[in-house]
Amino acid sequence: MIWNPTKECMSADEKHHLQSQRLRKLVETVYHCTPFYRQKMQELGLLPDDIKSIDDIVKLPFTTKQDLRDNYPYGLFAVPMSQIIRLHASSGTTGRPTVVGYTRRDLSIWSEMIARCLSAYGADQNDIFSVAYGYGLFTGGLGLHYGVEHLGGTVIPMSSGNTCKQIQLMHDFGATAFASTPSYALYIAEAMEKAGIPREKFKLRIGVFGAEPWTENMRREIENKLGISAYNIYGLSEIMGPGVSHECEQKDGSHIVDDHFYPEIISPETLQSLPYGEQGELVFTTLTKEGLPLLRYRTKDLCSLNAEKCACGRTSVRMSRIVGRSDDMLIIRGVNVFPSQIESVILEMKELEPHYLLVIDRVNNLDMLEVQVEVRDGFYSDEITKMVELKKKIAHRLHSVLSISADIKLVEPYTMQRSEGKAQRVVDKRNLK
Repeated sequence: MIWNPTKECMSADEKHHLQSQRLRKLVETVYHCTPFYRQKMQELGLLPDDIKSIDDIVKLPFTTKQDLRDNYPYGLFAVPMSQIIRLHASSGTTGRPTVVGYTRRDLSIWSEMIARCLSAYGADQNDIFSVAYGYGLFTGGLGLHYGVEHLGGTVIPMSSGNTCKQIQLMHDFGATAFASTPSYALYIAEAMEKAGIPREKFKLRIGVFGAEPWTENMRREIENKLGISAYNIYGLSEIMGPGVSHECEQKDGSHIVDDHFYPEIISPETLQSLPYGEQGELVFTTLTKEGLPLLRYRTKDLCSLNAEKCACGRTSVRMSRIVGRSDDMLIIRGVNVFPSQIESVILEMKELEPHYLLVIDRVNNLDMLEVQVEVRDGFYSDEITKMVELKKKIAHRLHSVLSISADIKLVEPYTMQRSEGKAQRVVDKRNLK
């Protein structure tokens, strides 16, 4: 079902007109209400009247996460605090968090965005959603929560953690849909198996997964273990939260809600715009956001865009899966390596569980990559010869993908740490400063 056909199925001309109209209003607002942007535009010799249409967006300055931190906490807000009715903040690993403020209209738009997402997955008012994203400053829990309510569905506000209770209530309350990180979904599937409750006893049919990159192989793994159809949802707190883009039942890229967020792909090196189909860094401009409007925000996520009409009938631009991040990309012995490449290999092998850790170190000025991976129950053996052969098999496949060698460390079933939130996949011990 298409929740908002008027906006989701616009013609190219209609969309161009709407986006242009909204961009002009946005630029006028930030120029007069946000000193940071006024200064940026003045440095470029730009006035609001210089932006005539969405095609002029390339004239505008970029915004980075560091800009939000430098203006902590409210320096980039475009409305007085009396109009901000909710605050969220990112869970950054270093430095100050990035603070996001929402007006009442922002929250209304966000709820409608999530309803579009859930409808695209085939959900409706008869569905019962167990929301296992964290509630609080993280946008995931409350974002999905209000979206499900806007759809008319029923919410079980479980939040993350307490896996035994998660399983019990999903079973007892008849949950038909489940929202979490993909790594936690695999943990749930494993916990169900250990609890001895057959998946046929659950009513689950839809999975909504995001907040961390995941591969097609992981999708198949989740679908097979939980007996559901798994869908990707994408977002970031600086732009709005989950729901900035979403898959449909075609599972052929994620539809960007491009009447509210204008997407671009740029080269991370030159910052020049790239055409549809080319891979680069994803950039968003918030066309309608009131509390924290952002011009050309650099997400650091690497993907490509597709403007062709989808078989589902939606005309919104679609983004490919995130293949990595321009700032998280690992350079090992001069080779660009993304964890998603390694994950894809691991999930192709029937002998391995989708639980792994990459450890990078520097020994005698040479980068070393160790891949710790859990062997699936039934394939782990005390016979050294069998384990050596499995290590060789993994190392060979990884080398064919990465073009560098890796040291493989096999661990016993159920021994790697499980994640209830975003899984930690990389430990870089090098001192690269």
